[in-house]
Amino acid sequence: MNMEFNSTDEKIITATFGILQKEGVIKATTKRIAAEAGVNEVTIFRKFQNKNNLIEVTKEYYTELFLKKLVQIFDYNEDDTIEEYLHNNFMGLLDLSDEDFSIIKVAIEEVRNIPEKKILMSRITTTVIDKLEEFFIFQIDKEVIREVDSRVLAGMCFSITFQSIILWKIYNKEPSVETTYYAKNFLDILYNGIKL
Repeated sequence: MNMEFNSTDEKIITATFGILQKEGVIKATTKRIAAEAGVNEVTIFRKFQNKNNLIEVTKEYYTELFLKKLVQIFDYNEDDTIEEYLHNNFMGLLDLSDEDFSIIKVAIEEVRNIPEKKILMSRITTTVIDKLEEFFIFQIDKEVIREVDSRVLAGMCFSITFQSIILWKIYNKEPSVETTYYAKNFLDILYNGIKL
């Protein structure tokens, strides 16, 4: 989706997202957004028609930014080893800022408030799993790894890396182990299995 905004639009969208990430949809009133953005409330209605449209545009805008970063993190070079690729993914996710992860907070809020509406989380999950699967198919074709269900492998890696980091970043939980140690051991278990 190609979205072009002028500076007033950007101020409104930025203010909206700031309120959404800190306090959720309920507290994101047009009056509050207008005050935060330094614009008149009528400007919001003129540009976005209503609060729901504004929130949808805001979520779409920030989701697109986040997805672009995820695609960069999960892109690969043909020379990447599996260990390098997965390690780089893990560390790339850890390097994302708290602001980058705010879209996931908003997505979690979306699912909590409207359980049947899981659009943001689905897009984020699909983007990451698709990129991982693409890499694993390439590795299978190169005969670096045995023929396995690449989608299952991608889902497993997504679960371990992405969801671990979400727990750490979103819920401010410090990992019980040092992150590079965790990444190294995860890769060792993935690559060498658990059987003796």
